[in-house]
Amino acid sequence: MKKSMAKYASKLLVLSFVLAFLASIFVPKAFASNSKVIAITGIERAENVLVSAFQAVLAAEQVGANVSDLLAQLNEAGEFLAEAHMVYRLEDFDEATRFADLCYDVGERVRSLADELRVEAYGSRTMGFWLTMTGSLVGVVAVVFGSFWGWRLLKRHFYRRGLRMKPKVAKDES
Repeated sequence: MKKSMAKYASKLLVLSFVLAFLASIFVPKAFASNSKVIAITGIERAENVLVSAFQAVLAAEQVGANVSDLLAQLNEAGEFLAEAHMVYRLEDFDEATRFADLCYDVGERVRSLADELRVEAYGSRTMGFWLTMTGSLVGVVAVVFGSFWGWRLLKRHFYRRGLRMKPKVAKDES
């Protein structure tokens, strides 16, 4: 019985080595497939954030915000995304995921800052509009009342001057 047990044990040992060898061949491919999906998802997510960040920067620029710093950061995010695509093609999926995450983080920060700048620029633009409208209205009222007041002063001055005049009768020389 010891021989049959030893025989089964040796067969079990050989079978476990074969399974371990086969697992070493197939398991990395399964993990690589999972890493590939994660990398693809990360790159797509980074691309979407980069597009929305660009649109937010464009909207901020349209209302008059200074977006030069944001454009530099947007360029940096684009470089991260290009690097993610490059290492993905080289099948280094972990690095592709890392670069995609860096792009996502920078893109989110740029989008947030662009939204804040847009709101701030729009507020200052609106404030400038109201100040201009108020100043124009005050100016028009000042001109109208100033003209009316000046006309009354001139009228009074010429009226008094006319009363002080002494009419002379001229002789008719005909």
